[in-house]
Parts: sequence; C-alpha cells; structure tokens
Amino acid sequence: MSTSVERRNDAPLGTVRLPRSKAVRSYPIDYIHYPESDGEPVANNTQHYELISMTKDGLDTLFADRDDVFVAADLFWYPVKGEPKIVVAPDVMVAFDRPPGPRRSYKQWEEDDKPFHVVFEFLSDANTPGEMAKKALFFNRHGVEEYYLYDMEKGILQVFVRYAGELLPVETDPNGWTSPRLGVRFEVTWNSGSKERGEPSLALYYPDGTRFLTYLERVTAQAKAEQGRIEAEQGRIKAEQGRIKAEQERIEAEQGRIKAEQEHIAALSELAAEREATRILQEKLKAAGIEF
Repeated sequence: MSTSVERRNDAPLGTVRLPRSKAVRSYPIDYIHYPESDGEPVANNTQHYELISMTKDGLDTLFADRDDVFVAADLFWYPVKGEPKIVVAPDVMVAFDRPPGPRRSYKQWEEDDKPFHVVFEFLSDANTPGEMAKKALFFNRHGVEEYYLYDMEKGILQVFVRYAGELLPVETDPNGWTSPRLGVRFEVTWNSGSKERGEPSLALYYPDGTRFLTYLERVTAQAKAEQGRIEAEQGRIKAEQGRIKAEQERIEAEQGRIKAEQEHIAALSELAAEREATRILQEKLKAAGIEF
C-alpha cells in the first residue's frame, strides 16, 4: 500500500507534510503477549509420547513429597521478560526451588528468576540438526545444569553437564549414567540384547533401583498389586472364618463338657438323695423295732 505525501504551499521546496495517521501505541512491557502454544503436537509419535509421559510421571513420583520441585512437559519457557521470541518448550524439564502446581507457561522472572535446571529432549526424525543446535545454545545460555538428549532411533544418549559456566558433553559409563541433580540412573537397553539386532529403549531408575514405568506398565502393576491385595484380604477373611469356626467348635465342645459335667453332678446329687432317703427310712424302721 503506497502512502501519499503533499508539499505545504508555504514550505520550501523539498519539504513535505506527511498525512495524518493514528498514533502508534507503545505497550508497557507487562502487557506483552507470551503465547502458550505453537499449535504443534506434544509428541511426534507414540514412542516419543510414551517417553515424555514415563519421564514426567516418574519425576513427579520421585519428588511427590517435596514442595520445592516443579516438573513439567512441553511447557513454554520464557527466560527473559519483554522478549516473547526467546522461548523454548523442552520435552521434560525440572526446576528446583520452585513450588509444584499448574502453569500456563514458565515466565522465569515470575519464578524468582530460577531457570529449569534439568531438561530432556527425545530426538526423532522430525527434529533437524539446526533445531537441536539452537536448543543446545538456548539451554547453555539460560542456566540449564543438566541436559539429556536421547536419540530414540539410534539408542544414543548424550549427556551435558554444566562445568565452569558452560554445558559440556560428558562421557557416560556403558552401564549407565546417574544424574547428579536427580539421583536418577539412565541406561540404554536393547530388546534383543544386541545393538545390531534389537531396538533401543531408554530406561530410567529411581535412586532405590526401581525402574520408571510407562503408563501401561504402571496400570498393570497397580492392577496386579490390587489383585494381590484382594487375594490377601480373601485369605485373611478365610483364615478368620476358620478361626471363628474353630472357636465355635471349641465353645460347643466346652458346652458339651459342661453339660456332661452338669449331668454327672445331677446324677451324683440324685444318688446322694436316694442314699439319704434310704438312710432316713432305715433309721425310722429301726426306731420302730423293725430290723432288716
């Protein structure tokens, strides 16, 4: 769209007067819009989603009794106030010294200026090298202490830990790596035991050695535990019923013994009464001069 100009009649040649236009509004920094979604799906495929879900749920469980750890997944993180274009949404992230709870985005200046200390990215064929390089620079620039990048197809786990102010790659042990911040151990496994033949999977373990479970594994384990609880309760009820039955039989036996004792006592009493009656009769007969 072109803009027309006109020269004032009394102005020197070359002087122009711009047409009137609406004043441009300048918004205070607090009124800048920070988007909460980019319209993209949370995960690129089912494996990606399961990894995000397993990791996030496992970390929620790990820190369930703490009120100073915030765990999130696919949440927009804005580290700089007034710069809505400086943003990233890691697959999973953990911030220490921040309370848990719902958030529509993570605006660092509203979080006591605490960055996410640990972040996870699960790489698939939908991610480009350039995209991941930009994320690595972002994490390095904005205070991430541990960065885990796992290639789901190749089974390669890359670990970056902050040393001397920089996120640097760490050579991990073939038997796994334990996070200094989380206490969680990471291990890449292969379903056939061999890289050449099998498919990789990333296993995470709690500090006590228990493995993080997927949603299906967790539901199955809960159902199995509930079934075990029900069976144990049924066994307890059955044992209690057996105890009650045995107690009833003991009571019935005791009642039978008491009844027999009472009958015996009654018989003895009757015999004693008969003997007393006989003695009295004998005394009366003797008194009457009747011998027998």
